[in-house]
Amino acid sequence: MSDVQKMQEAQERAVIVLDEPQEVRYWTDEFGLPEAELRQLIARVGPCAKDVRAALGRPIHEGHQG
Repeated sequence: MSDVQKMQEAQERAVIVLDEPQEVRYWTDEFGLPEAELRQLIARVGPCAKDVRAALGRPIHEGHQG
C-alpha cells in the first residue's frame, strides 16, 4: 500500500459514517459499543472519531488518525 493510500484510508477513518454494514461493524468493534449506543453518541458529539473517543474518555494514540 502506498503512502498516499494509507493517508486516504486514515482520513476516511477519521469520520464515522454508519451507512454501510461493514462500517457499523468496524466502529462498534473499535469502541466496544452496541450500534444504538454508538448512534446516540454520534448524535450528541458528532461523527468525528476523535470527538467520540474523547466523549468515551479514551486517549487518541500518537499516529492513530481515527
